[in-house]
Amino acid sequence: MFGNLGFGEILLIFLVLLLLFGAKRLPELARGLGKSLKEFKKATREIEDEINESLDHDKYIGPPEKEEKTGEKREK
Repeated sequence: MFGNLGFGEILLIFLVLLLLFGAKRLPELARGLGKSLKEFKKATREIEDEINESLDHDKYIGPPEKEEKTGEKREK
């Protein structure tokens, strides 16, 4: 998740955040960030579901029937 960041870099970032925002404010910020990520993932999942549903629907319906050049449909 953190890529190439080691323990020391993560600790330094946490200490800087602690100094900037204070101990009381950090849990509020983390909670807000968590809620934002949850909403983003939910929206992404909904969009993917809509796309997949649309593709599945098109697969079962198939292409429209072609009419003959005269404009008349063939009788069965």
